[in-house]
This record gives sequence, structure tokens and C-alpha cells, in this order.
Amino acid sequence: MNNELLNEFTFFVLAVFVGIEVISKVPTILHTPLMSGTNAIHGIILVGAIVIAAGANSPVTTLLGLVAVTLATTNVVGGFVVTDRMLEMFKGRQAARPPATPTSISK
Repeated sequence: MNNELLNEFTFFVLAVFVGIEVISKVPTILHTPLMSGTNAIHGIILVGAIVIAAGANSPVTTLLGLVAVTLATTNVVGGFVVTDRMLEMFKGRQAARPPATPTSISK
């Protein structure tokens, strides 16, 4: 294992720990705005994956580009689904109204 790969792996592990620590400290009320922001970032990542896949020169890079586009798309769609569910929770429950029945007019 060369020194550069070891440095990159160390940065990755540290980023994972910092990410977990930061996310665990976020209050519940801020999750929905943060999800909307991360959806925008994931959209940028999807565009980047498409650009990289378009410049693929070999079957291996084409396959990796396809995997990157697939994972990025799944991430964007999943983020919007989660955000939609969270927004539904904030709407609250509305009381069910009885169906409108025509009133009979008696003479």
C-alpha cells in the first residue's frame, strides 16, 4: 500500500467519523431543510457522474460511470421521497369530516 493511498484512506475514515458526529447533533426540526439542501448537492453529484460517464474510454470506465449515475440517481430520488414523508409529518392530522348528505326537506 503506497503512502498516498494510505493518506486518502485516513481522510475517508476521519470524514466518516466527523459526518456521523455532525449528523447525530442535528436537532429534529432542522432535518427537513438539511435534506432539501443535500438533495441539491446530490443533483450536482448526478450531473458530475453523467459528465464523467460521458467521457468514458473503456468498458471498465463505462461500467463505473453507469454505477455512479445509478447510485447518484437513487440518492436524489430517495432524498426527495424522505423529504416528502417528513413534510407530511409536519402537516398534522386533520379531523375526518362526515360525508355530506343531502338533507330532506319535509313539508
